[in-house]
Amino acid sequence: MLTKDSLPLMIGEIDYANAWPLFVGLDQRLDASELGLCSRIPAELNRKLREGELQASAVSSYAYGLNSKDYLLLPELCVGSEGRVNSVLLFLKQPIEQVRPQRIAVTTASATSVNLLKIVMKLYYDLDAEYIAAEPMLDQMLESADGALIIGDPAIHASWRSEELHIIDLGELWHRWTGLGMTFAVVAVHKEAAAAFPREIHELHQAMLATKRHNLADLSPLVDKACEELGGERAYWLDYFTCLQYDFGQKLREGLALYFRYATQLGLLDHEVQLAFYEDNSAE
Repeated sequence: MLTKDSLPLMIGEIDYANAWPLFVGLDQRLDASELGLCSRIPAELNRKLREGELQASAVSSYAYGLNSKDYLLLPELCVGSEGRVNSVLLFLKQPIEQVRPQRIAVTTASATSVNLLKIVMKLYYDLDAEYIAAEPMLDQMLESADGALIIGDPAIHASWRSEELHIIDLGELWHRWTGLGMTFAVVAVHKEAAAAFPREIHELHQAMLATKRHNLADLSPLVDKACEELGGERAYWLDYFTCLQYDFGQKLREGLALYFRYATQLGLLDHEVQLAFYEDNSAE
């Protein structure tokens, strides 16, 4: 059980550029005596939230689906796209229309994208492939596979040096197929934490909304940060952050609900998932 002795409450931050608009500057809006930040890749945050090491976190959407009975979603916060996402990429040696991949190496960093790949391979391409978990190193992945799924910053770097490969952007493919957006990550809070610490969770939610609004109002600082830390051109990063969506709007919610239905249909989830949102009752 959570008690005041467990403060500061720990909040998980995705350690990829695609989540920067939700987190860069967030620490300046939080009371460090009550809320602390933990930056990791999605797979680690998924585990930490599930095991109670974090009370709230940005996590893979699939991780929310697995644990939806225990979590609430913070409204108006996500990482998604309605079209190109540019950092959830399937690299293929041959065009899929010419050679159907039989063996695909998949990232260990996040479950959402791996299961999205399985959904589109089965239901869109009518293809049953073998999936092999691997560290996100493109050359090594392709040594023993026909394709490689990489996400986040490693996918971006791989895309810059893969002129000879054929790349499928899963966000773009999902939108072309369904007409909906795809939500790759959400911000979830343990129901127990929301009940035990309503003021702190309210302050976290408001701080994240303010951080998002501030960062999206002027992308130049994020673009500068990306060029300095990750390389690349300003034009690339401006397009990158502009393509992503962070508001969890209707098409993203509908797309995520469809993703969960397909995942259940294919046995990737063993239960139906309803999107349950945190309700801010702090003013009552």
